[in-house]
Amino acid sequence: MKFSPPLIKARLKKRYKRFLADVQHPKLGEFTAHCPNTGSMKNCWQAGDEVWLLDSENPKRKYRYTWVLRQSSDGDMLCINTHLANRIVIEGIENQIIHELQGYDQILQEVKYGDENSRIDLLLSCDNKRDCYVEIKTVTLLETKLGTGLEKELENDLAQGAGFFPDAVSTRAQKHLRELMMMVEQGHRAVLLFLVQHTGITSVSPAQHIDPQYAELLRLASHSGVEIMAYNTHISPADIKLQQALPVIL
Repeated sequence: MKFSPPLIKARLKKRYKRFLADVQHPKLGEFTAHCPNTGSMKNCWQAGDEVWLLDSENPKRKYRYTWVLRQSSDGDMLCINTHLANRIVIEGIENQIIHELQGYDQILQEVKYGDENSRIDLLLSCDNKRDCYVEIKTVTLLETKLGTGLEKELENDLAQGAGFFPDAVSTRAQKHLRELMMMVEQGHRAVLLFLVQHTGITSVSPAQHIDPQYAELLRLASHSGVEIMAYNTHISPADIKLQQALPVIL
């Protein structure tokens, strides 16, 4: 997935009110950009970071620029725009990177399904295969410390590159797991795909220290037949593309 028009580089001053980020550009000066990530973005930004923005080229838009990428102090690249996830995964399927999701004739997006008023990210279908429901979750949380108290006892067990989902308690993500389990019960195929959008992450685990209920549901979903997989991405200011499978540690 190539960025068009090319991204512009700026310096982050702060992210606030979930949707806003103040940045400094050498020619454009200081201005507010749209932040397309409504999550906590834990460990995903610091004042002074180098960031890359997409120009909507619409001068009438209130926030003309959208924050897309960030480079950490360790040199890792992150994509913070979760709206790109479907497109990246579809390209990965079409380019035969995701071997587990080959052989389908049709890919539909944002299809209503389930008993809890949900929309599935991707619905794959083919005449001679079971329908495949694919829920995509973007992973950007890289943990090196889990905090204080009981969690601190686990710090020595953290592998280098340990990525976690979610980065905040998410009843919505819990709902999606229940919906996927229901699809399996109905005879369909159900997949939870963790899309790793942080180049420093080398494995994915449920964030037991943040949302223990989600972690429990994820393990239950796995035992119930939901297929759980993770793929990382190559990220640069020029493009993003799916790269390879990563281990999921439940």
